[in-house]
Amino acid sequence: MCLAVPGKVVEQEGDEIARVDFGGVRKSVSLALVEDVAVGDYVLVHVGFALQRIDPEEAERTLALLAELDRLPDE
Repeated sequence: MCLAVPGKVVEQEGDEIARVDFGGVRKSVSLALVEDVAVGDYVLVHVGFALQRIDPEEAERTLALLAELDRLPDE
């Protein structure tokens, strides 16, 4: 199973690289597959590549669901 995680672009590091914030963890991500990404945009990221831009409301809903999963007890 593959999982793409939403993150917020916080800094451009070049034409095809950006720093993306994943709830406090910041990673360098390739923007080679997505056009016209700007600081403040949310992107779906899989294995270090932004796959597409998503709207902020969808990103927040997804992040809230992931946080909820993190709070489930381990069984």
